[in-house]
Parts: sequence; structure tokens; C-alpha cells
Amino acid sequence: MTARIFKAPKNAMQAGLAKTKDWQLDYEPEQARVIEPLMGWTSSGDMKQQLSIHFDSKEEAVAYCEREGIAYQVIEPKMRAPRTIAYADNFAFRRSEPWSH
Repeated sequence: MTARIFKAPKNAMQAGLAKTKDWQLDYEPEQARVIEPLMGWTSSGDMKQQLSIHFDSKEEAVAYCEREGIAYQVIEPKMRAPRTIAYADNFAFRRSEPWSH
């Protein structure tokens, strides 16, 4: 049983950075998912795939895994380049291309 510790990425449908500051612990799947023959849904007998634990810091998540004897893998987040673009820049005279829909 291996756990992944990572920072959740920003949802594509959200503009802000809400819910991206916590560290998350998810378990790697132990069993492959199978397709149910009757309805065609995917299912698995592995209940740990449904478990997701949130921590305030990476150190708390690592300490939890070491205390419980869980093998873990830390995935560091990719740093985003800060964007400081204003809406008014779409209509600025210094644009290299004319603005259009």
C-alpha cells in the first residue's frame, strides 16, 4: 500500500486559488478497475481508492505516514509564473496584434 502526497492543482473551472493550499494524501490503487457486465460501470473492490486525507502542510502528511507505517511518495507542486495582465491590456495601443473576438 503506497500513498501519494501532493498539492491539489487548481481546477480548470475556477479563477482563484481556493482549495489549492492543502496537501492531500491518496492511496495508490491495489486492484485494477473492472467493467461491470450488466450496466457497464467501472468498479473496484479496493476501498482505499475512496479515501482522501487533507493536511495543512507537507510535514504533517509525511509525519502521519511515518507514524502509521505507510509507504509514501511526495510529489512536489510545479511553480506557476505570476501573471499580471489587466483586462484593459486587451485594448492597449502597444499590442502587437489587433484585438478581435
